[in-house]
Amino acid sequence: MVKKLPTKAELRAALEQETRRYLNQGGKVEEVPAGATGTDPNKPHNFQSSRLFSEPPNSRTFLPEVVAAIESRRSQLKRSRRNVPKRSRLPRPRRKTIYDDFGEPIRKVWIEE
Repeated sequence: MVKKLPTKAELRAALEQETRRYLNQGGKVEEVPAGATGTDPNKPHNFQSSRLFSEPPNSRTFLPEVVAAIESRRSQLKRSRRNVPKRSRLPRPRRKTIYDDFGEPIRKVWIEE
């Protein structure tokens, strides 16, 4: 048996009830102005406190013979792949999810392609 998920209206009612209970027990809601963050404005950001490139750049050596060997192996692989016949893909059934107007999944069905 599939467990029934609560509706959005039920979730809203439960949240409203919990909020009322919290306020009735003496809880207080603090309003935060738009654009405020939880970070300390006096503390520097992480990217400002550490240097990304602390050591000098390394010199690089170009190796044309190594690059040529890699390219030749790559071209040989491409040629050998051309000779292999491709398998025909038979149509297989696949599972498709049906959604309602609100984007909620309703059921899953199998379709043939």
